[in-house]
Amino acid sequence: MTQSQSDLLELKNLGAASVNILHAIGINNYEDLKSTGSVEAYTKIKNRGINVSKVMLYALEGALLNVPWNELDSTIKQELVDQANKRLEQAS
Repeated sequence: MTQSQSDLLELKNLGAASVNILHAIGINNYEDLKSTGSVEAYTKIKNRGINVSKVMLYALEGALLNVPWNELDSTIKQELVDQANKRLEQAS
């Protein structure tokens, strides 16, 4: 793993399993995640058939905001879910 790849492991909420999933969809470092965004990354994961829960979506957003996922406001969580559901519906 290169230094740029390991920067994902330094983000809040992301462990080795999450980072491996991100690598599977082509997100290899923080800049990739930042430019993709949490909702798009989550929908790419779901579209690959990888079984993750909404917590993954919250974890990705929390990683970008540098906050634990369970501290995200419920309004933000609902907005993320709504956006993700809309994208997943459009893709099917």
